[in-house]
Amino acid sequence: MARTDEMSFGDLLNQHQPEILDEWIRLQRGDGKRSHLLSDASLADDARTFLSLLRTAVQGGHGDDIQGREWADVRRFLEELSRNRAMLGYSPSQTAGFVFSLKGAIFPQVRAALATDPERLTATTWAISSLLDQLGLYTTEVYQKGREEVISRQQQEMLELSTPVVALWDGVLALPLIGTLDSARTQVVMENLLQRIVDTGAAIAIIDITGVPTVDTLVAQHLLKTVAAARLMGADCIISGIRPQIAQTIVHLGVDLQDVMTKATLADAFAVALKRLNLAVQKVVTARTPPLPAAGEQA
Repeated sequence: MARTDEMSFGDLLNQHQPEILDEWIRLQRGDGKRSHLLSDASLADDARTFLSLLRTAVQGGHGDDIQGREWADVRRFLEELSRNRAMLGYSPSQTAGFVFSLKGAIFPQVRAALATDPERLTATTWAISSLLDQLGLYTTEVYQKGREEVISRQQQEMLELSTPVVALWDGVLALPLIGTLDSARTQVVMENLLQRIVDTGAAIAIIDITGVPTVDTLVAQHLLKTVAAARLMGADCIISGIRPQIAQTIVHLGVDLQDVMTKATLADAFAVALKRLNLAVQKVVTARTPPLPAAGEQA
């Protein structure tokens, strides 16, 4: 946007801000896709604040560079607006529509002010449209970035929830794994397991892979790394849940698990763990209590 157009835009906002603001609010209220999610007071307050910041930025900055220092307040406002509206359930396009809808309020004023100068009317309209497009797209970028951060945080929380370390017995921990074991999850598995070993002083950790659908070379390497890390912390590991298909795959891949105790089920691994700790589980047989005598009978 040329400097003369910037000043024309700034002058337009100065001279017709009340009319532009009223028309912009009316347009947003008439949009059923968005108006019901915000109160009239909030919608008007957002519009009034943005229009004021926009006027200041246009008068002091370069319209074709919204990343400039003069646009810092506008960017911060749009960032906050994007976060708030994302929390209210707005989509990216609905959020960007806050800025795009301003065109419908500004262009009639531009046409009225420059009706006698078609060439300047075209140039100014194009410049204002390009500027508002940049600002609208910026809200979309901020929205998407915020959503990605939320998704990343949720994924991290799910990883932590999906790798619980359970104390089966005094000195025996169990780590049931469900789903794919990739590098990121392996790191979470290691951290959780090692921390519980430190907290409990456990001597044996059972890693149960019954819920792991497939075991390839990478998964096997992750398991071996976890076993090695646990050993460095003073705990021995037993891998349980070795199904026939997984056993065949491990042999076919040539993965060396000779130094690691493996069992078919978690129960078998638990029995081995108890034996190593010189513990045993016995079935307690209690004497049956004789039935009470019927009425009139002697005991």
